[in-house]
Amino acid sequence: MGFDAMSGQDLSGVQSEFLREASERGYIHQCTDLEALDAALVGGPLSAYVGYDATADSLHVGHLVSIMLLRLWQRTGNRPVPLMGGGTTKIGDPSGRDTSRQLLTSEAIAANIASIRGTFEKFLKFSGPNAALMADNADWLDELKYIPLLREVGPHFSVNRMLTMDSVRLRLERDQPLSFLEFNYMILQSYDFRELSRRHGVAVQMGGSDQWGNIVMGADLIRRTDAKAAFGLTVPLLATASGAKMGKTAEGAVWLNADRLAPFAYFQYWRNTEDPDVGRFLKLFTELPLSEIVRLESLRGADINSAKIVLATEATALLHGRDAADAAARAAAGADEEGLPTLDLAASELAAGIPAFSLVARAFALASNAEARRQIRGGGVRLNDAALADEAQLITVADLRDGAARLSLGRKRHVKLRAC
Repeated sequence: MGFDAMSGQDLSGVQSEFLREASERGYIHQCTDLEALDAALVGGPLSAYVGYDATADSLHVGHLVSIMLLRLWQRTGNRPVPLMGGGTTKIGDPSGRDTSRQLLTSEAIAANIASIRGTFEKFLKFSGPNAALMADNADWLDELKYIPLLREVGPHFSVNRMLTMDSVRLRLERDQPLSFLEFNYMILQSYDFRELSRRHGVAVQMGGSDQWGNIVMGADLIRRTDAKAAFGLTVPLLATASGAKMGKTAEGAVWLNADRLAPFAYFQYWRNTEDPDVGRFLKLFTELPLSEIVRLESLRGADINSAKIVLATEATALLHGRDAADAAARAAAGADEEGLPTLDLAASELAAGIPAFSLVARAFALASNAEARRQIRGGGVRLNDAALADEAQLITVADLRDGAARLSLGRKRHVKLRAC
């Protein structure tokens, strides 16, 4: 079983529907054995998993490439398995980090997993043919005994090889501490792959390119101990054309849960995509036909804005539904004479009154209500050019002038509020 990366390899000859479309849309960065995986997919449906640690109660846009890949996997007749890290979250993945993650309680992790499930239910089918399975590695990791694990799995892991993996090597090269707790993470991730193989017939692990070493070690463990074929496939780690990390803004993470980030703010994130990224993001984050994407990415000048609106509408529809996406598009189109984005507020909301902190977090896509409270307390928020002094103040129709108001955060960020 080969473990050579194939980044940059010609994929034009693949036969399986999944690999063909995944390559055309730019999802594939590396694969452990492309020809064998292609043949296996042609031979019948396979199960594949992606692991997600539950460090927050919502996933963010940085997770979206792998979620879309699982969706494509299911759409092409295979079974997706999103694996929640109820066990590994108690350790923390050291990949791409210079510091250890804050350790969470079991109760906090369970609450986060319950909240995250709703996101997967929007992208994947959990009933019918090739229904998705949401697994939790706490089911087996919490039951492990240390000495038996060392005796049974330990001989198959070389410390010399582990030290060459990016998640370890980069931390050490930057002279940043790596705890023994974190060093165990790749062993447990490999163990996850084997458990999913044994329990649910999972043959493929997919993930970001920073997980390549861990994925290869898991496939190797299955080959050594169970003499079964196992495959690894990674997606590229994305950055915007200007080099910014996907899913991060000046205000914080671009969350996928609506209670963390309103559909309108999510729409605006995609609407503000940099021009060079439009075609690439249309391929990765929408299901538009590739022929239509080719047309849209060929637009130039002011016309590229129409492609950005399509991107924002389609991406928002996948997460929040078509109605929410269309409403966000209408709100974004309702700019005032200064070109301000518009946030439509329902009459029922205004009748009950909207807490100022909640409205500010929603209008400006802040990371949390706590951040909105801080901005108000600091005097950085104005309504109709008057400072908001009370973070709990209820905003009602009485605060609107002729059905509209201007909400400002700092000197440069403004949103038009409109009753609808």
